[in-house]
Formats: sequence, structure tokens, C-alpha cells
Amino acid sequence: MQWDLAQPFTARFTVTAEAIDHYKHVNNAEYLRYIEEVSWQHSNALGLTMDDYERLDRALVVIRHEIDYTAPAFEGETLEIATWIVEYDQRFQVARQFQLVRVSDKKTLMRCITRFACVALTSGKLRRLPEEFTAIYLPAVVKK
Repeated sequence: MQWDLAQPFTARFTVTAEAIDHYKHVNNAEYLRYIEEVSWQHSNALGLTMDDYERLDRALVVIRHEIDYTAPAFEGETLEIATWIVEYDQRFQVARQFQLVRVSDKKTLMRCITRFACVALTSGKLRRLPEEFTAIYLPAVVKK
């Protein structure tokens, strides 16, 4: 694949019938599911799981998605989504970049940057990124 950045973490999905909207292509909301899924897969692969988030009383919540849809996807197609951590301010915010590609023709279907803020799971209030996050996420940052 021709990825926008080096060292992607990737996951593959096959488009299901449930993902198709009235226009007979993948509904834009489905792309958000792919984004969430690959984000968790990447986090788990790096060594931070939901159990760690709960133990640390922290969550990374979306504060902004910037999505460019460049081509549709259809039922039965295999898609590959890449993610990179592209910003980590060591205080409160993290940003991920995403690129979704149709495997058959290697066409990019979507690009996205998502910004997250760190909050306490128990209160929803803004909190500093814990040292455990920094130790794992900071070395994974890929420069744009």
C-alpha cells in the first residue's frame, strides 16, 4: 500500500451489508467505527488496554474529527485502514491520523485526523495524560 506516512499500524475490514446506506455505499458513520476499532487495536498492540485505562481512571475522548471522504466503498469490499499517532503534547491532547484504502485497487477512500483530550473516566473532567500513557504513546509518535 502507498501510505501517507511511514510505520502505519493497519487493520483490515470487509464491508458488511449492515454498513450500506440508502445510496448503496458505506455510510459515512461506518468510517467512524473503523477509526475507533483500529485505534483500540493499535493501543492494545502498544501495550495499553481498556483495563489500563480503567485502572488509571483515564479516557481519551474525541474532541474533533476532520474527515475527507474521497471515494465510496461497497458491500463485500476489503478495506485496510492505517493509523498513526501524530501529536502527543505530554499534557492533555493526542492526535491520530488515519487513511482508509480499498485493497483491490489501492485507492484511498478516506483520510482523517482525530484529536483526543484526556479526561478522568469517573468524572469526565480534563486530566493530565498519565506517565504510563506517555511512556507508551510518545515513542510511537510518527512525524507528519
